[in-house]
Amino acid sequence: MAHILLIEDEADLQKILEFNLRQAGHEVSSSLRGRQGLQLARERLPELIVLDLMLPDMAGTEVCKLLKKDAVTQAIPILILTAKGEEIDRILGFELGADDYLTKPFSVRELLLRIDVILRRARGESAAQQPIRFGRLRLEREAHRVFVDEEEVELTAIEFRLLTTLYERKNRVQSRTSLLDNVWGIDADITTRTVDTHVKRLREKMGPAGEYIETIRGVGYRFAEVPKEDAL
Repeated sequence: MAHILLIEDEADLQKILEFNLRQAGHEVSSSLRGRQGLQLARERLPELIVLDLMLPDMAGTEVCKLLKKDAVTQAIPILILTAKGEEIDRILGFELGADDYLTKPFSVRELLLRIDVILRRARGESAAQQPIRFGRLRLEREAHRVFVDEEEVELTAIEFRLLTTLYERKNRVQSRTSLLDNVWGIDADITTRTVDTHVKRLREKMGPAGEYIETIRGVGYRFAEVPKEDAL
């Protein structure tokens, strides 16, 4: 099982979550405030953080941003759990690097299932692997780092997973719906337009290596079978 950090300001809900997570075999640390949650994350290095967005001392979005900027905590998966269910809130959460987004009220069973999915994915990605080299691109999955022409490119957690998912299925077309399922997680309640937005930003960040991600009009996206420069 895993060590999970809860950053949730509703004391009654926090107790319910603690009980259910422990029943599922997890170790749990908790905080009612954002700043204390940040400190616990740095000190205890949990395997996953469940984060509320509406905290009394600072916005959960700011907590998420600080966690992802800190080299010590940036690789820790984050599941946002909040009453803010508008599409713009979900998109912002994912853009800040959250791995999943669940709105209140919610099913505890669904939360536990989503946590299991995130943990399996994170543990799979953390397995020791040699760097991947593809043309101008170097991908270090274990270290969560991407380089183009040996210059590091800063990606969010979602952008990194989008890139690795496309690469692992190179030369196979991936529909937008398929990418939502595999990159954003189970039953991600966001539109396929979000995929286009993230692919556009990923290409821009990758510069000349962005052309490895091909658009298949009316269908989705495909990672090139071989680097464009090698095909010339």
